[in-house]
Amino acid sequence: MKSKYINPFTDFGFKKIFGEEASKPLLLDFLNALLPESGKIVDLTFKNSEQHGGTNKNWNLGYDIYCKNEKGEKIIVELQKAEQNFFGKRNTYYATFPIIEQGEKGDWDFNLKAVYCIGILDFTFDNAKFDTDKGEYEHTIKLKNQNGKTFYEKLTFIYFEMPNFIKTEEELKTRLDKWLYFIKHLEDFQVIPNIIADEVFQQAFDKVELAKLGSVEMEKYERSLKVFRDLNGAFTTARDEGRIAGREAGKTDLASFLKAENETIEKIIKYTGLTKEEIEKL
Repeated sequence: MKSKYINPFTDFGFKKIFGEEASKPLLLDFLNALLPESGKIVDLTFKNSEQHGGTNKNWNLGYDIYCKNEKGEKIIVELQKAEQNFFGKRNTYYATFPIIEQGEKGDWDFNLKAVYCIGILDFTFDNAKFDTDKGEYEHTIKLKNQNGKTFYEKLTFIYFEMPNFIKTEEELKTRLDKWLYFIKHLEDFQVIPNIIADEVFQQAFDKVELAKLGSVEMEKYERSLKVFRDLNGAFTTARDEGRIAGREAGKTDLASFLKAENETIEKIIKYTGLTKEEIEKL
């Protein structure tokens, strides 16, 4: 059956839902559902999603969504389509820039604003860092000591392993449940479920209906969808082969394809985990 709505796990689809100025009410609703400890967010400002990586000004870090709320707290929202080597290290590195950019010249008391890094993951962690054997889908990570006491409370990582989110429509209890259900099943919906038919979700469905996209947007979506499918194919092949060589070959093939499609270096690094130097040699 032909899809009625966009695939939210594509770059285009994810940013159409949450990353446009007109999407701000949707992003506010989503963040207020998952960040209750920060208090209700009243307003958001989208920030430049391109951040310089270290001292190399030719290498930018491209966040999917980067914004701050009215309290000055920084929020990164990332869609991750396939697990990469050093995933945790990469996300920690990304988180340092919203911290560093708060630095002030002169006399300053280091009163930092909170930083939240949120990851919507289209995979499950292939390691023993989390209790994934229990089917947990949400992981909240803070800097703590050996006794579980929080050392620094203003840096929070929140990951959602979407394959582990298996709640049915009848099991949806919270606002966050409804958002995760919407994201996971959006491409499969033909009619809007009653449980997510309120005004906010109706606005979301209106924005992502394929029939309402103009020709330029449809072309961008089709290109983004092709990248998504090729990415999945490359990693599925690598997993099926069950060999490191196969996995690396899949990454190389995907990187070559993305270069031919004129994708940015930053996104190729994000999708494949290859270094800039490895990509430039292809």
